[in-house]
Amino acid sequence: MAETTADRTRPDDDEPSVPDIDLPSDAFDAVLTALAGLDPGEDLRFEGFAVGVEPDGDDASATEATYRLDPAGDDPQTELSDRELHAALDERAPAVTDWYVFERVVGEFGPRRAFLRWIEDADGATVDARYAALAAGIERAWGELAITATVTDRGERRYDVRHADDAGVPVDELDTYEDPLDARELVTFDAKGRYRPLKTAPSLVGGWVFPDLGPRDAYEAVETIYPATVANWHREREGELDVNHWRETMERQSGIYGVVKTWDRGEGHEHVDWVAEACCDDSQCLKRREWEYDEETDLDVDGGDGVFPCREPCSVVVSAARKWTRLESERPRTYEFELTPSEKEQVEDIINAVADGRIDEIREADTKEGANRYRARFLRAKLFDDEGNLGGVPTEPDDEE
Repeated sequence: MAETTADRTRPDDDEPSVPDIDLPSDAFDAVLTALAGLDPGEDLRFEGFAVGVEPDGDDASATEATYRLDPAGDDPQTELSDRELHAALDERAPAVTDWYVFERVVGEFGPRRAFLRWIEDADGATVDARYAALAAGIERAWGELAITATVTDRGERRYDVRHADDAGVPVDELDTYEDPLDARELVTFDAKGRYRPLKTAPSLVGGWVFPDLGPRDAYEAVETIYPATVANWHREREGELDVNHWRETMERQSGIYGVVKTWDRGEGHEHVDWVAEACCDDSQCLKRREWEYDEETDLDVDGGDGVFPCREPCSVVVSAARKWTRLESERPRTYEFELTPSEKEQVEDIINAVADGRIDEIREADTKEGANRYRARFLRAKLFDDEGNLGGVPTEPDDEE
């Protein structure tokens, strides 16, 4: 399974510089609530220490109970009052607030919690190391997004979500949003105002930022921009990603899409390789293709390097395959017309430029480029007849038309 590259901001010092954290009352109240729900003799464990209720306080109210701190540690403390426990936990505020954020704010384990912990490398780095990094800002890449996580002096997580192209741009120079559902407006059209049918296409428009989101809202914003990507990424990490390969997906097609099922003509899976190369390359989709021809047969085309997986051929692929099925069913013809070697190369340049989406990058004055507009117009003027036929050769209709 591929992992994304991540730009991680860490302090330059060898020893992490942990920020000063004040234990907020809501975090302390959550500790007391959790302690009240434990069985006798159980401890609430944090990184590096544990807290429990003294046995003689099991039946008392929260205000009358006394507590023990790190009973199995080197410096156990017993019979602590609420005030004393708060003071002791305030000294260990990073560990307590870290527990509070993930256990109470983020909630039960699932895609959201796994994703937010992944941003911090919470399953591999210590609390002190993470808080030191969060104080400086931890940046993770997710598709075309740059997500920067920071921590407040109360241990709260805050997230800046923006287009990766806008990394480092001051917030006041971007359009700011607060509601994660506003992201629906940002993903609808590309930079040319064209509808984006594929939300994971690398055509997300920048110029905006969600500068100050909490954990749940940050997750919601990412899932709105890239629907189901976190959920499928999490399923893959848990070994539960259900992949539907090409054959089984096409067998489910019906109606006007049922024609795709006829595209297996004893020629192996070469046609599916063409589909995957056309639609599923990193330049066209940010997902990493995990589906193959079928359970036993891999495609010959690389699946890409995206951090989030693609579990089945999407609607864009199915729609394109329907068109190609009809086009490939035509009987080949032989057409003869003459091209100079340079003209042949120019036709190749035009096809490649269109396929790679580079037409807009070719300057009108750059006639060295085969796909230059003036060169293409010259070739058309030279080779097309008045009816628009290349080389004056009309297209022979298919017998079925």
